[in-house]
Amino acid sequence: MNYQTYQPHPDLESLVSCYWSLEVPASDNPQQQRIIPDGKIEMVFIFGDDIKRYTTDNNFILQPRAFVLGQILEPFCVEPTGYVNSFSISFYPFGFANFMEEPIKILANKETPIEKLFGKDVAEKLEHEMVWAKDTQVRIAIAEKFLLNRLSEASTVDSIVKSTVETLLATKGNTSISNIVKDDPSKRRQLERKFSKQIGISPKQLGKVIRLQSALKMLLSEEGDNLTKIAYKSEYYDQAHFIKDFREFTGISPKEFLGHENMELSSAFYK
Repeated sequence: MNYQTYQPHPDLESLVSCYWSLEVPASDNPQQQRIIPDGKIEMVFIFGDDIKRYTTDNNFILQPRAFVLGQILEPFCVEPTGYVNSFSISFYPFGFANFMEEPIKILANKETPIEKLFGKDVAEKLEHEMVWAKDTQVRIAIAEKFLLNRLSEASTVDSIVKSTVETLLATKGNTSISNIVKDDPSKRRQLERKFSKQIGISPKQLGKVIRLQSALKMLLSEEGDNLTKIAYKSEYYDQAHFIKDFREFTGISPKEFLGHENMELSSAFYK
């Protein structure tokens, strides 16, 4: 598996977390990979063979060749049908709302083809350019030209949403919404409404996802550490609380996560 990340242009770095590319050779025995919530929104382009996304244990759909994956709150499994070659733009939670006019919540828990968001002509031109680009650096240049053009047309995210996300990221999800709006509690309902529109999930849900991200990174970098210590460092109430949240977002326990063949891709993302 060849997974690479790339940093965005300075004019986009407050909205785009990174770009990443993934190549995996075709296998006679392809493995399902579990994708878990990370609080980000992805714009994905598939250049290799089709990829299955399982909707149940036995049923699947083929992912579109160019799509946006909105906020997810439950894990799902993907499986390659052959050679994997893909490129993605990974947006911060508040980032993608700057590039579309519709409420961001319409993207939640599914793949939305880019033509539904940007129109058929624009989407076909972008996808054609990405497919025929000679390498990843050219794809990044194409993506950034597209995003910068969209940015000049779209409205910006409300400052109350952006500052809340930044606070949650800075505190690794360990700041309550009550604490964030303590100077004006009347803003809480307004914040939750704006979050639903511009982020796609509630502030509390995003905080839980961000906190789990922190624990996952700790788990992967400190395999010898015990779960109680990781729970304490991540500011969970106790180990049981940590395991409960972990199962909610990954579908398995922390101990099952380590070394699990279906978690190879997610582990690469978090490392």
